[in-house]
This record gives sequence, C-alpha cells and structure tokens, in this order.
Amino acid sequence: MNPARILVVDDEPGIRKSLCGVLKDEGYLPSAVATGEECLEQLPGGYELVLLDIWLTGMDGMEVLARIQEIPFAERPVVVMISGHGNIEAAVKATKLGAFDFLEKPLTIEKVTVVAKNALSHRRLELENLRFREVDASRHRIIGESVPMKALRQQLALMAGTNGRVLIYGASGTGKELVAHAIHALSPRAAEPFVEVNCAAIPEELIESELFGHRKGSFTGAHEDKTGKFQKANGGSLFLDEVGDMSLKTQAKVLRALDEQRFEPVGASEAVQVDVRVIAATNKNLEEQIERGDFREDLFYRLNVIPFHVPPLRERVEDIPLLADYFLKEFTTAYGRKPKELTAEAYRALEAYHWPGNVRELRNLMERIVIMNPQVRVDARHVPLPRSPRAAERPAGGFGSLQEARASVEREYILKRLDETGGNVTRAAELLGLERSNLYRKMKALGIALKE
Repeated sequence: MNPARILVVDDEPGIRKSLCGVLKDEGYLPSAVATGEECLEQLPGGYELVLLDIWLTGMDGMEVLARIQEIPFAERPVVVMISGHGNIEAAVKATKLGAFDFLEKPLTIEKVTVVAKNALSHRRLELENLRFREVDASRHRIIGESVPMKALRQQLALMAGTNGRVLIYGASGTGKELVAHAIHALSPRAAEPFVEVNCAAIPEELIESELFGHRKGSFTGAHEDKTGKFQKANGGSLFLDEVGDMSLKTQAKVLRALDEQRFEPVGASEAVQVDVRVIAATNKNLEEQIERGDFREDLFYRLNVIPFHVPPLRERVEDIPLLADYFLKEFTTAYGRKPKELTAEAYRALEAYHWPGNVRELRNLMERIVIMNPQVRVDARHVPLPRSPRAAERPAGGFGSLQEARASVEREYILKRLDETGGNVTRAAELLGLERSNLYRKMKALGIALKE
C-alpha cells in the first residue's frame, strides 16, 4: 500500500514544520500550506487526510471544511480540525460539517499519530464500502429493454418506496431474487439489512429455528442461542424465496409474525418485536396449492399485496443480446480474460433457443464460453447450446423464417398449457407467467381458439 498523502493547513510555521516532521517519521507523505485558499487550490490532489486549523488568515477553517465537503466523495479527503481555542460548540459544529475529529493545541506526537491513523482507516473503510455498494448495485441491475422488462421497472418505481408486501411469481432462473434486491434497494429500508431465506433448501425440522431463532437447550443440538432471520432483518427486508415449499406448521408461525410483527424463538417464553418488510417469491401456482390444502389461503392474501410476474427469457427474446454481452463482460473481468465479442450468427443462435433454464442458463453458458473458448470473436459454432427436443421433431427446413419457427414453438407451448388446465385461460396464464390479457392477445395472434 502506498504511503498516505496528508495536507497540513496552519498559519503558524512552527506548527506546520513540527506536524510534517511527525507525520514523515510515521511513514506518511505530508505537505503543508498556510491558508484556506491554498488548501482548496491543492484539493482534490490525491490527499487522503487534511489536518485543518480553525483560525486561519482569510478564509477560516470552518468555511474551508464546508467547501471540502463539496468535493466528490471518492476524491474527498477526511478532515481533522485543529484549534488552540477549542470548545464544545466548535467541536459540534465541525462534526456536523463533516469533520472526523477535533484536536486541541498543544498537540502531542501520540495524539496526532493516533488520530491520523484512525482517520485514514475510517476513510479507507468508507471507500471500500462504496466500492462494495457499486459492485452490489451492478450485480443486481435489471437488464432488458423489452416491453415486459420496461413494465416491470415501472412497477418497481411505483411501489418500491412503500412498505407493501410483495409476492414475486416466475419460473426458476428468471431473476426473482434480482427483483427482490431491486425492491429493497429502491425502498426507504435500503440502508438496512436484506436477509434471504431459501425455504426449499432448509430441512423441515430446522426451518422454524432458521426463521425465528432458538434458545440454548430448546432441542437436541441447540448448544447456544441463535438469532433467526426475522430478527436479523429487523428494520430491513426479509426475502422468502420458494415460499410455496414451507410446511403448513411453519406457514402458521409466519402468518402470525406478519400480522403482529412479533414472534417467539423456539424454546423462548417471551416474544421478540420486529419491523420487517417481507418479500416472497415462488415458481409454483399457490392457488392450486391452496385448493390441495398445501398452502394457507390467509397467508397467501397477506403476501400477495403487490404481485409481480417475472417473464421467462423466451418471452423477451430481444433482451438476450443485452444479457449475453453483460455476462460476457462480467466473466471476462472476473477471470482476467480478453474481452469477447459475439457474432451476428451467435446472437441468432441464442435467440432461436428456447431457454428452459431462463436467465440463469444464459449466464452459465456465457461463463462456460469465457472459460473454455480462447477466441475473441465468438461464432455460432462456439456456442454450446443443447439441442431442443422440439427441434428434433421438426422436418429440416420446415420453417421459412426464424419468426415462423419461434411462433410455432410458442403455439405448441401455449396449447400444451391450455390442455393441462382443461382450457382454463387464467390458470394457463399463471403457468406461463403472463397476464391473462397478454395470453388472449398471443392466442389471437397465433390462431389459437378456445374449445367450446
């Protein structure tokens, strides 16, 4: 790590000289100026810390501090104020204006070195957090310019700022978790925890403990107290992924926690109060599960305040090139490879594929291409797509265009879903991840008539 650059701002030559000597002995790279005006001329100039005297000739230290706060965050140094006439009022004002700490003269070597070390550690931690937030924001971007994705982003903008519970529908791999992250990031709870629970991945005997926590000795293996996910999400958002896989017993406890915003950990006699926004997701038809007795109707209505439908990738084919390029860039950066470029033929091959695994399958495919192919230009022959079973059933050259082929696949798939639901358009639309009106339009365009 390079030595930190520190700027000393003081109108007393003796103070400037002594502070620079102390900082240099500590391994820093100090510089010094006598006025606030000179300080602002130097900034931003790669300085990480400014030791700033309050009483300066011309522009005083408080005004300089306020001007420093206008510098973009990533380039802004952390500021420690210095004064020979320190008082609580001045210290409070400096802190409100953004100063990290306040030092009173006479200064000691120990005082200066400790505060400088703490201030620099604080700045580096803040910059690291900023980078993490930027990476996290990039990782959770919702990519796509298709009509369904534009509509989804509009829905997000309308409701993310509320505390309404959300139920996200969509097939596996469509990006339900991404939508949940986006809802949290756009909400007033964005600075608070986002806690995830995969209800399908936790064994039945452990899920209550996972959600609500437990007390030591409450069951075999409970060797210490455990904080549950509901409590960890206090003030923030709790994402219940694959909520349709919860047992009826657990559903009852979740329902009570939602209603009362309180619960009792396993083995506890006192309830824990929380403030949690619940976002749930499922790839199942919960209304069918309710009819079978596998999902509580009252819990469904508690969760389904704001429903979201994430479309499968095959219904937003125009987004495939954008997603492919994004994933290629992500993985070439992650693995330190040269940037790759898909040819027009490669894009056409991706657009013609049915994508049963949705966006997750496309992401995995792009990672495989980056790892396994040294070529910079990726042609269709370098795209290892599995052969669609439907393609094997069709005669070669049976379609005049890609559009005809795509329409044929869509028609077959919709007919299959309508057959499964006995012609019930509402249920078929749910299975397809479509609004009923959208399904009617597609049926009309594809020449599908309802059976009398």
